[in-house]
Amino acid sequence: MFTVDVKKQLDEYSKKVSENLVELLPKANDGQAQVVKAMKYSLMNGGKRLRPTLVLEFCKMCGGDVEKAMAYACAVEYVHTYSLIHDDLPCMDNDDMRRGKPSCHKMFGEAIALLAGDALLTHAFEICASADFDDEKNATAVTLLAQNSGVAGMLGGQVIDLKFEAGNPALTDILSVHRLKTGALISASCLLGCIAAGADEEKFNLASKYAYLIGTAFQIKDDLLDIYGDAEALGKPVGSDAENDKTTYVSLVGAKKAQQDVETLTASAVEILKNFDNNEFMIALSNYLINREN
Repeated sequence: MFTVDVKKQLDEYSKKVSENLVELLPKANDGQAQVVKAMKYSLMNGGKRLRPTLVLEFCKMCGGDVEKAMAYACAVEYVHTYSLIHDDLPCMDNDDMRRGKPSCHKMFGEAIALLAGDALLTHAFEICASADFDDEKNATAVTLLAQNSGVAGMLGGQVIDLKFEAGNPALTDILSVHRLKTGALISASCLLGCIAAGADEEKFNLASKYAYLIGTAFQIKDDLLDIYGDAEALGKPVGSDAENDKTTYVSLVGAKKAQQDVETLTASAVEILKNFDNNEFMIALSNYLINREN
């Protein structure tokens, strides 16, 4: 019953976020319609909407206006979707499927997929800057999102990940990649919620610690799912890490220890959430992610 309630709330968030994602798409003339179509295709290609949910929930836990925070939530999802389009390209992970459907470049060709990713990233900052908050708050949000998306964040993590694919990274190296490639955007999501609510420094620090813990747990769980996950549930083939002889957290410590670490990291993250009001759903969501199958 506990898990069903979490899934129901996630579904409700997903529906609201998806509606806003479409409404915020840029207007285009006939000559530009194909790239906007590709943007919409990837935005609407399923997903848990975890990052937007984090924005909205941290805003709520800090006493802010969740409806106004929706712009920040959508901006994060635009950035996340851009990263998935580019990750799937032949020059990167070369994945033909994303969540059970053809990847953007398989549907629209590499050139349009590349441009759709660029357009999503660019438009994310316009959405953030145009949110219904004062200019100072929006400027802070734009800067935070840029920092966590760029060389010092998600993109930088991807660069390091590519470097390590040809080598033998240590566990600390892999954790560094996780902190940037996955954790940076999760951190941005939690902190954008705090910005929207006008949270104090203590809440920012707690949100940042939570994001690191849950982001690391989330990526280790992804590594585990690549080993024993169900391809149909994941919407993509499993076993790619082993097939590509890629060193992962799981390959270094073993599946049993990796799962234990997911549970330990999550438990620590939940302890941090106890410092926030209205934390019931976030505690439930954090525990729900331990047992996710996609």
